[in-house]
Amino acid sequence: MTAERWEPDAFKARVDAVLRDFTADEADQLAAIDPALTPVAAQLEAAVADGKRLRAAFCYWGWRAAGGPDSDALLRAAASMELVHAAAVVHDDLIDESPLRHGRPTTQVALRSAVRGRPRAAGAARSLAMLVGDLLMSLAGQLFATSGLPAAYLGRARPLWAALARELIAGECLEILHTGDVPDTSRALKVVRYKTAKYTVEQPLLIGGALAGAGERLRLGYSGYGLPLGEAFQLRDDLLGLFGDPARTGKADADDVRGRRPTALLAETWRLASPEQREQLGELLGRRHDKDGVALGAVRDLMGALKAPDRIEALIATRVDDALDALHRLNAPAPATAALDALAHSATARLY
Repeated sequence: MTAERWEPDAFKARVDAVLRDFTADEADQLAAIDPALTPVAAQLEAAVADGKRLRAAFCYWGWRAAGGPDSDALLRAAASMELVHAAAVVHDDLIDESPLRHGRPTTQVALRSAVRGRPRAAGAARSLAMLVGDLLMSLAGQLFATSGLPAAYLGRARPLWAALARELIAGECLEILHTGDVPDTSRALKVVRYKTAKYTVEQPLLIGGALAGAGERLRLGYSGYGLPLGEAFQLRDDLLGLFGDPARTGKADADDVRGRRPTALLAETWRLASPEQREQLGELLGRRHDKDGVALGAVRDLMGALKAPDRIEALIATRVDDALDALHRLNAPAPATAALDALAHSATARLY
């Protein structure tokens, strides 16, 4: 990637290298405490092995749009956003009891081998996974603080870190608190905003901008772009979670439905359904066992008949348009505008 051209693959390779080296060193130090910690250390590295590096990219271009130059120190600071994401993923998979991520066993599943044959092994593996997620969040702050940027720059962004953690946890808590409730679109969209949208797009942009000393007009523009785009990103993820190909998404395709999670897709289905269809949907969602996927298929069919996925597609399109409108009112440097435009499309692309 040059200063004037956005090259996603080159950027990803740079972020991957930072994360690989940083987590390998931390994993080595953890395993050196006791050999029994080796499987835990391995999951620390596995947690950051994959990803599109969107959050690092938004932080990077938040800095660049505010006039900051490309630098290795900034890249390290931006890479810390990916450790926040890794921590959130480990905790989210734990809460949702998800078996797969990126086509591989999730952390709590992978760690079962470390406690096999011991009392309450499944619970012990879950506890280990929780601690891996906690450590990843701590390491995110460490990588940011030791990025090499001046202390005055880092100080400008510190309040945003507190907001990022608060809002992310608020979103996770709201999802738990509303799971199993009567589906409601406004509540579902609030979960989307706080659980994903803010820490995926808006906060990384604002942190990058704060590091570079962005003014109020630019910060408001970042939020105008980041919030709707982050919501569109999660709405797309919800669609892919149920209608995407698990071979491409790398995740199980029934988690949201079987967990009765408060997604906008389920809420829109409920809103559009007749009383009879709501009764049918409630019965399908209430099934504890569906190994043959019959209930899941029936839920998909009902959603399709009600055109609920089309409604979510419309919500996505509106939010992407709003984000791009805000972006082009920013009058940011051309390379930053081009990169953020490309990221808006790639982050919300259809994969089915």
